[in-house]
Amino acid sequence: MFDKLHAAARQVSQIVVGKDQQVRLALTCLLAGGHLLIDDVPGVGKTTLAHALALTLGLQFNRVQFTSDLLPADVAGISVYEREKNGFAFHPGPVFTQVLLADEINRATPKTQSGLLEAMEEHQVTADGVTRALPEPFFVIATQNPAHQVGTFPLPESQLDRFLMCLSLGYPDAAAERALLMGEDRRAMLKTLAPVMQPAELLQARQALRAIHASGALVDYLQALAQASRSGRLFAEGLSPRATLALLQAARAWAALEGRDHVIPEDVQALLVPVCAHRLRPLKAAHGVAMASRDLVLQLQKSVPV
Repeated sequence: MFDKLHAAARQVSQIVVGKDQQVRLALTCLLAGGHLLIDDVPGVGKTTLAHALALTLGLQFNRVQFTSDLLPADVAGISVYEREKNGFAFHPGPVFTQVLLADEINRATPKTQSGLLEAMEEHQVTADGVTRALPEPFFVIATQNPAHQVGTFPLPESQLDRFLMCLSLGYPDAAAERALLMGEDRRAMLKTLAPVMQPAELLQARQALRAIHASGALVDYLQALAQASRSGRLFAEGLSPRATLALLQAARAWAALEGRDHVIPEDVQALLVPVCAHRLRPLKAAHGVAMASRDLVLQLQKSVPV
C-alpha cells in the first residue's frame, strides 16, 4: 500500500513541478492523519497542490474561500425551517467532506477560524446541540497568505497547534518555471488525474503505522528536543505534548515511506522544521533580535545530541 503512496507522490509532482520535497511532506502529513497548513504568497500553487492531493488519493473534496464576512455556520452548516416537515432540518456545510480546502484561512475572523477547532481535533461538528461525525478520513488543508498582507488575521496558537505540519512552497527554480510556461495549463491537467488509491487503502496505511517501531532511545531523543524547546533560551513557550506526539507520528509515516519498519533520528530531523516551527514563537531577547522560527528550530536541533 505504501507503493501506491509513492505513485501518488509522482502523480502530484507532475502537477506541482519542482516541489518533490514539499509533495512528499504533504503526503506524510496526510498519512499520519494530521492537517496541513501551507503558508506562502499568492500564486505559487498552494490551492493546486491541495486539489491534486485530493484527486490523486480518491478523496471527496470541498473548498471554502475564507473571507472577513464568512460565518462559522457557512462552514459547519445551518438548521433551516421547512414548512413541509413543520420543523427545522440541518443542512450540512462544506466541512462534511474528506478533504476540506480552507483557502486563505487567515482572511477570516478569529470567530470563524475557531469554528474549525472541533472538526480538526474531534472529527465532529456540534450544531444546535447535536454532534455529527465527519467522514473518515478527514483532512483540513489550509492555505494562508503572509501576515504582512492586507486583510489578514493571524491564526491563534491554539489553531496553529492543530496543524501537524506547516509548509512553504516558495518560488519555482528556473527549470520548473520554464516547464510551467511551456507546458499544459496545470488547472486543466487536474481534470485528467485519476485516483491511484482509495480512501479505505489510505485508512489501512494509517493503521499500519502502528507497527513502525520507535525505540526507547528514539523516544529519549524526542523528549530531549521537547525539553530543550521549553528551556526559555530560544522560544517564548516550548513544544506541547501534542506537538511531541505529532512529531513521533509524522516520523513513523516518513519511515514507512522510506521503506523501513522502524524510526531513526534522521526521520525526526527531516520533519522537525515543518512540524515544529509554526508552533514555536521566538524569544525576542534571543541574540538581541527575533530570529526566524525555522532558523531557531535548526539551532535547537544542533543543540540536542542524538
